[in-house]
Amino acid sequence: MENQVVINTDITKGKISRYIYGHFAEHLGRCIYEGIWVGEDSHIPNTYGIRQDVVEALKKIKVPVLRWPGGCFADEYHWKDGVGPRERRKKMINTHWGGVVENNHFGTHEFMLLCEMIGCEPYISGNVGSGTVQEMSEWIEYITFDGTSSMADWRRENGREKPWRLKYFGIGNENWGCGGHMHPQYYADLYRRYQTYVRNYGDNRLYKIACGPNTDDYEWMETVMREAHQWMDGISLHYYTVPGDWWTGKGSATDFDEKEWFVTLKKALRMEELITKHTNIMDKYDPEKRIGLIVDEWGTWYDVEPGTNPGFLYQQNTIRDALVAGVTFNIFNHHCDRVHMANLAQLVNVLQSVMLTDGEKMILTPTYHVFDMYQVHQDAWLLDTYLTSANYEHGGELLPQISVSASKDEIGLIHISLCNLSHESSAKVHIQLRGSDSAHFEVKGVELTAQDMRAHNTFEEPDAVEPTEYRRYTVTDQGIEAMLSPMSVTVLELNLKQEQ
Repeated sequence: MENQVVINTDITKGKISRYIYGHFAEHLGRCIYEGIWVGEDSHIPNTYGIRQDVVEALKKIKVPVLRWPGGCFADEYHWKDGVGPRERRKKMINTHWGGVVENNHFGTHEFMLLCEMIGCEPYISGNVGSGTVQEMSEWIEYITFDGTSSMADWRRENGREKPWRLKYFGIGNENWGCGGHMHPQYYADLYRRYQTYVRNYGDNRLYKIACGPNTDDYEWMETVMREAHQWMDGISLHYYTVPGDWWTGKGSATDFDEKEWFVTLKKALRMEELITKHTNIMDKYDPEKRIGLIVDEWGTWYDVEPGTNPGFLYQQNTIRDALVAGVTFNIFNHHCDRVHMANLAQLVNVLQSVMLTDGEKMILTPTYHVFDMYQVHQDAWLLDTYLTSANYEHGGELLPQISVSASKDEIGLIHISLCNLSHESSAKVHIQLRGSDSAHFEVKGVELTAQDMRAHNTFEEPDAVEPTEYRRYTVTDQGIEAMLSPMSVTVLELNLKQEQ
């Protein structure tokens, strides 16, 4: 079977929210401390304690939104412990992640400063599991109220005169699990109660996000949507790509074979099924698609790197992770009518991170490069696209060899993102362009690939896997013929020109 892509350049199917390309930073392992926060006295270049190299790298990929402080940590985090003079802040034990002492030096002010430096929207997860309604309500008041009140005055005493803008607020995290092991009906009732006191102050308008299901817990989605959809703007979904078994061994991030490569991509593609089925439930209660599906935790999860703290979830990142990111983004793009936001877990030094740090050193992972390549889809219009793909076969199982999505931006540039899932076979793809009067067009391309499926960047070889210019295409009367390298992510840019 030939690989055929038909793109109707004059038919759009919705706007791809830039927030699909969001990130997640939890107080977990070396994500916050060492990864983001080094302190103002550090020899590592920083601005008010925040690493400059990390900020610059995040600005480059136009990070649209950052979720914080968790994760499981969110439902044991009490925000008042993280404001005021740092030397007086209360220490706590991070019982979820490694049992280490959390000194709360990175709190609300530091997080909001980080978002301002990056130029992204903050997304805060509130504490339902161990926090009170009053505590959550006062956090919103502290952040967003411009008048005279005890919380707003306390903010001013702590150095911030004007309130911050805050749009995204999550009411609880994984309350079916680490956030309280609740039943869906019980959480739905709690959500209704807590969200009542999450107020809008002045002209600040909050986008309230309910805790949604884990993977395929359709009962949770059904119950929470039925009982509380009137009071939410979004509902979350968590799904991790785990090639092995959650409890007996998830698999290595760098030492894997062809079978594990195939299984990892097969599980990544399951995101299509999950979004489709959860969307069907949401459509029953929200046929107008007012409520966004917020996939605020996704990515690969392997066994930790040997010799590291098992509670720190530090793992390497190969070309395999880049393919997982590429196919997942293509799925999100195609579901832009419902998926409003997605946040990769996690930003730095944890799980499928886009950066790794070691002291003053910082490297970019293959996943970072996919974010960089795909940023062209942010706020672009999804194009009507049809794919016929050859099979990628291993061990008697079949997957589509090709994954694709296409969009048109505000100045008319078309971007086509193509993933070749096969670890050993190139793929010739016939791309047919319909619906355009253009007889001539310019093409540019960038490709991310490797010679070895285990290839990854290290502090000794930081550029082992990086994008290169892509030229293996031919312009035809109908469109483009592209030859995709094995295990590759490719983005084509088409600048259509009107015939003279």
